[in-house]
Amino acid sequence: MFADYDLEALAVLSKQQISFPICRSKLAEGLEKLMKADLIAHGWQLRKIHDLQALREDMEQHLLAQAETLRSVVDALANSYIETRYPGFDLVDEDWPRLQELLAQVQQYRDDLRRSLY
Repeated sequence: MFADYDLEALAVLSKQQISFPICRSKLAEGLEKLMKADLIAHGWQLRKIHDLQALREDMEQHLLAQAETLRSVVDALANSYIETRYPGFDLVDEDWPRLQELLAQVQQYRDDLRRSLY
């Protein structure tokens, strides 16, 4: 899975607490890839979108249980795309323990998805 590379790098970077904004952004990107893979496997038509909340809403139509499971992770990471690309959002406090919790949740989702697809 494409997200494996992101998650492997994030495990190392977050353990060493290196580059919080990049870790947060890449975690959101990895989650996006996993959600799209899950949706596509269930008949969703791929569309160019990077909005985690919109993807979760799409999941509610196809995969309600997964959408509910991912709600808190999506809510926590929804703004990371904007925060790392536009000035003025660089004042977010680094919360490494929370980032590591989110990473663990995304890794669990990846593992569950892998089991269901293969």
